Amino acid sequence: MRAALRRAIAAAGVATAVTAVLAAAPGASAAPPPADAPGAVEVEIPGPENGSAAGSGHVRVPREGVDAPQGRRLPAPQRALDGEVTKAVDGGATADRLDIVVVGDGYTAAELPRFRTDAREIWDELAAVEPYTTYRNLFNVWTVDAVSRESGVSGDPGREVVRDTALGSYFWCGDIERLLCVDQDKVDGYVARAPEADLVIVLANSAKYGGAGYNQPSAALGYEGISTASAGNDRSGQVAIHETGHSLGKLADEYFYPGYPGYERYTGAEPQDSNISVLGADAMAAQRVKWHRWLGEPSPDGGTVGAYEGGGYFVAGLNRPTENSLMRSTGKPFNLPGVEAMIAGFHRHAEIATALTPTDRTLRARHTARVEVPRLTGADGRQLRVRWYLDGKELRKAADRTRLRVSDLTPRLLDLRTHRLTVTVEDRTPAVRDPRTADTMKTSVSWRVRL
Repeated sequence: MRAALRRAIAAAGVATAVTAVLAAAPGASAAPPPADAPGAVEVEIPGPENGSAAGSGHVRVPREGVDAPQGRRLPAPQRALDGEVTKAVDGGATADRLDIVVVGDGYTAAELPRFRTDAREIWDELAAVEPYTTYRNLFNVWTVDAVSRESGVSGDPGREVVRDTALGSYFWCGDIERLLCVDQDKVDGYVARAPEADLVIVLANSAKYGGAGYNQPSAALGYEGISTASAGNDRSGQVAIHETGHSLGKLADEYFYPGYPGYERYTGAEPQDSNISVLGADAMAAQRVKWHRWLGEPSPDGGTVGAYEGGGYFVAGLNRPTENSLMRSTGKPFNLPGVEAMIAGFHRHAEIATALTPTDRTLRARHTARVEVPRLTGADGRQLRVRWYLDGKELRKAADRTRLRVSDLTPRLLDLRTHRLTVTVEDRTPAVRDPRTADTMKTSVSWRVRL
């Protein structure tokens, strides 16, 4: 839930009520500290295994994980494996790519090869969903080996089970069986070993359905959020994908709570989230706001884009773009406004032009200016438009080239001054219609050139 909506809900006096409803199951979780302990954080609860939104929501949980009985330290050979970093998917330079870091919990040293396989499979599942499919070459995927003393995680198969694991993962978090929480400080300790994490996924060595979304950005490490999922469950990966809609797309939840007191109707201000609104389709079109550019278009999740009542947890008073997108039910695609928001998120972290020729020196006639441009899977060949400029004037004959010899510019450089050569790569995808977003989807690289 984004900050603006949180404030509006708090003002309506219903945040406490819904937390109580969602955490109503009796009993205690495996062995976590109390939810009101210092440093408690808000996490999103995944919907039930059938993919519906019923029972989803947010709840405050401890920042710490299960405090399992500590045995002796890991043997030296296992300690040597703990924290090893591997680049599982190489999309390019870290500075120019969106870096996903996957850490496993409940994997013993002997099970680390299976963890790496599980990490690759969760990436393959993510990359099968648009717009990840088209933009998969903008990503790096890193695995960080976390060696646990015991196999599996706490709360599996029953809530009484406590296991000694590297990240303290546990089901029954907040008394909700499918809510899979972690010790954030321990997670951060492993994530810090990988280069510049933008997004973190924690895979539990379990076949039990579950997950959680920690969608608060990390001030210390800079990543957008943590998604947890069970590696051995076919539906848990969808939970992680939904959570990236919050962390990368900054999308609100499109589900709502029928029958929950206080959530009958939203009466607050217009939320900042791009995919929920107090406006109906006609008012949205007239005011030219939110997803007005997509109204009436057929959406990948079925039906057409409009203004469907219910969203942002409220049965009425807030509208969503489509009937049933991934931000409402797992197993569905992102709707068109959601795809646009996700692409905007990709471009916040990734660049679509990487200089292969150093930019910190003056290029001479013998040099060639070169850039690397990622291939967008299945996209139109002209989706990424490459243009070259000399002192701000476009070199039209060089359009769509990724290299340019300085000697080809000789007639323009006879005055012996130092000139500026610039290449600009622009993403012209039709999946983005907001001009403000489109303006952010370009990368420029410049060199000094002189004869």
